[in-house]
Amino acid sequence: MRPRSVVSLLWILPLLAACSCRAQPAPQNEALRLVADVPLPGPAVRFDYQSLDPQNGRLYIAHMNADQLVVFDVDKRQIIANLDGFRRVHGVIAVPQINRVFASATGDHKLAIVDATSLKTLATAGPINYPDGLAYSPETNRVFVSDEHGNADAVVDVATGKLIKTIALRGPAGNTVYDAGSKSILVGVHEANEVDTIDPQSLTIVARTHLPGIGNPHGIALDTADRLAFIAGEGNATLAVVDLKTSKVLSTHPVGEDPDVIAFDPGLKRLYVSAESGTVTVFQLKGPALTRLAQFKMPHAHTVAVDPRTNLVYFPLENIGGKPILRIMKAQ
Repeated sequence: MRPRSVVSLLWILPLLAACSCRAQPAPQNEALRLVADVPLPGPAVRFDYQSLDPQNGRLYIAHMNADQLVVFDVDKRQIIANLDGFRRVHGVIAVPQINRVFASATGDHKLAIVDATSLKTLATAGPINYPDGLAYSPETNRVFVSDEHGNADAVVDVATGKLIKTIALRGPAGNTVYDAGSKSILVGVHEANEVDTIDPQSLTIVARTHLPGIGNPHGIALDTADRLAFIAGEGNATLAVVDLKTSKVLSTHPVGEDPDVIAFDPGLKRLYVSAESGTVTVFQLKGPALTRLAQFKMPHAHTVAVDPRTNLVYFPLENIGGKPILRIMKAQ
């Protein structure tokens, strides 16, 4: 198909000249220290999901209300490109093994397939009612798209660029993730308060895990090595630790109001929970037990990504002093 994305590069030099890596005041806490505040392009409007590609040192950031996808070099701490044409972009996931990036163009009700080298949109797949979170199954070369308003998980075949199935859920879809341990897809289901397990080969739901104490499960992160899932209930500001081997909730923990995106650092065993209320909660995992290390306020910090190579944590903040920034912090 005709490429839809345009690479905007002219603003890079002014950003670099502005000494983009100079740190600015940020909340002090026991778990994180400020490394840098990097100016981001575009207007001071909402961001959503991020996806880190550690293989190529890139962070992809969905600048939702700007209709843009930001590409950031985490090693040089520079903007590589700012891609236009992604209407109300929510989810993004980089898949370096196939040199592709996938983005939820929610305003167009489609999934965009982007070449990671040229940064051109190769195809779009849909229609999908409200595409949000994304997961990639390497065994099947399929992308699973949580359709929040459509009460479904949509499935796109990467080889053909086509929507091949819509899997009905028992409520609105929360985040969707790939579990490498079981080679399956997990999706949170609002209202039913469960996590469904999808077989990416048969495209059927093979298990439903009830989540007592969790209202509207949304954000999901996995500790694949220890077979644990961390699931945030946006309806009651509570985080669950789930044993993936037994499908049992091991513990629940209070977090900030309206938790959204969560990220896990497998090396440090640190969990970061970002909330729409601007509350960030940091936990330390020891065995199956979580201990809260810190909780602090940071405006607009509802999305978080972590680089397991460096233990750096990334928060795109929509409006600090009238401009968007990428706040980079490091575990301590």
